[in-house]
Amino acid sequence: MAKEELLTMEGQIDEILPDGRFGVMLDNEHRIIAYTAGKMRKYRIRTVVGDRVHVEMTPYDLSKGRIVFREKTPGSGPSGPKRRSTYRR
Repeated sequence: MAKEELLTMEGQIDEILPDGRFGVMLDNEHRIIAYTAGKMRKYRIRTVVGDRVHVEMTPYDLSKGRIVFREKTPGSGPSGPKRRSTYRR
C-alpha cells in the first residue's frame, strides 16, 4: 500500500467529544474517534448524534479518522422559512 492510500468507511456518530471530535461506530462494529475535515468546518456543515457519515482512515492507525461527508437524512433540513428583517443597517 502506498502512503497516500486511505480507507473510506461508513458509520454513524454515536458521541460528541470535546475539541470537535466525534465517536463514530463503523458499519463493521468498530468504534473510532474522528474529527471533521477542513471543508466541512469551512462551510459549517454540522453533525449531530445519529448522522450517517463517511470516514477516511489511514492504514497505519485504524482507531482514528477524518469525517469527510455527512449523508442527508430525511427531516434534517431547515425547520422553516427564515425570517428576514425589514430593517437593515
